[in-house]
Amino acid sequence: MARGNAVWARVYYRNTTGEELRSVLTLMGPGGRTVELHCAPAAHDEPGTCETPRVPSSGTPGSATAIAEFVGAGPVEEAPLLLRAGSERAPGVRG
Repeated sequence: MARGNAVWARVYYRNTTGEELRSVLTLMGPGGRTVELHCAPAAHDEPGTCETPRVPSSGTPGSATAIAEFVGAGPVEEAPLLLRAGSERAPGVRG
């Protein structure tokens, strides 16, 4: 997401599994700049959001990308990856 000279990432979710989930939301900008946020989606059917802090944009509009990953419960090295979703670059943006 972008407004003015700030960018941030947001993911909307609904955890209907009834189990503990973990998620990581990563915002990647030009020049290797990265913001990562860990979220714990509550185990109920209510919608929720996870959002990174807003940071100044150091590139052209659309030059930042975001990835949201949701994993199951258990030790990190054994937790199954349930979903990985990423943003698309704006048409005409290189990087």
